[in-house]
Amino acid sequence: MAISYPSEEWIQEYQDRLNDSEEYSETGDGWGVGFNGDFVFHLVADDRLPEDRYFFVGLEDGQCTDAYEIEDPDEVDAGFVYRGDYSDWVRLNEGEVGAIDGMMSGVFELDGDMQKVMQYSDASTVQVETASEIDTEYEY
Repeated sequence: MAISYPSEEWIQEYQDRLNDSEEYSETGDGWGVGFNGDFVFHLVADDRLPEDRYFFVGLEDGQCTDAYEIEDPDEVDAGFVYRGDYSDWVRLNEGEVGAIDGMMSGVFELDGDMQKVMQYSDASTVQVETASEIDTEYEY
């Protein structure tokens, strides 16, 4: 059964799948150890999405420690913000653009230590692959 995106149910499914992924456990090993590896995913309103949406994703040492929707990015302490238009998030979730490629080409913006993200690019790839495996129904 397809899960609506963006939604609390979808981000919970994403967390569960990351935590079930042996590949993510291996590629994310060490991420967030000694630094804040948590993310805010900022879905910017565009011609499809009527208003900005935000998701907090806690990531540490190959595990997703938490994942939920937030109203305002200032309500959480995240080391990184990954931002892009909603339509581009759909493309990312569908595997049409990669997290690193999207960032390097300017499709997505990163607030945080880009060098750290590049160091863990394999983990980013697994994250996108995991998202693309969720049977998703796009709300917008």
